[in-house]
Amino acid sequence: MALDQSFVGRTYPPTEPYEVGREKIREFAEAVRDANPAYTDAEAAKALGHPDVIAPPTFVFSITFKAAGQVVADPQLGLDYSRVVHGDQKFAYNRPVRAGDRLTVTSTIEKIRSMAGNEVLDIRGEVHDQDGEHVVTAWTKLVARPAEEA
Repeated sequence: MALDQSFVGRTYPPTEPYEVGREKIREFAEAVRDANPAYTDAEAAKALGHPDVIAPPTFVFSITFKAAGQVVADPQLGLDYSRVVHGDQKFAYNRPVRAGDRLTVTSTIEKIRSMAGNEVLDIRGEVHDQDGEHVVTAWTKLVARPAEEA
């Protein structure tokens, strides 16, 4: 079933704030095997001009992907999540994510199109901190495979 094109441009309410902790940053850096000391050592981060440890660039994916769940869960859109694969991800940063940030994400459907029998959904997530400063924009591409023939 084709996704409803009238959803292009629809923006969902901001998420509840996610508080970024030093330990979460450290755990993520270890999981992706990035030994950059700015991710684990506050003094190293401060020497680079940051007020505290900063997060690896892909750290924000877990926050923005969860926010995209508002789009995925919208029953009016008609997306069958059991048929979805993650197609692509990209980020444009204004500044790094820092320990102590309280981040909210506002998701917008940018594009819906059919491609080779699949439905492709592009979602933009605008991430702001507790002061309203824009931190990063994340784009998530989801691909919904067609239902199998009986």
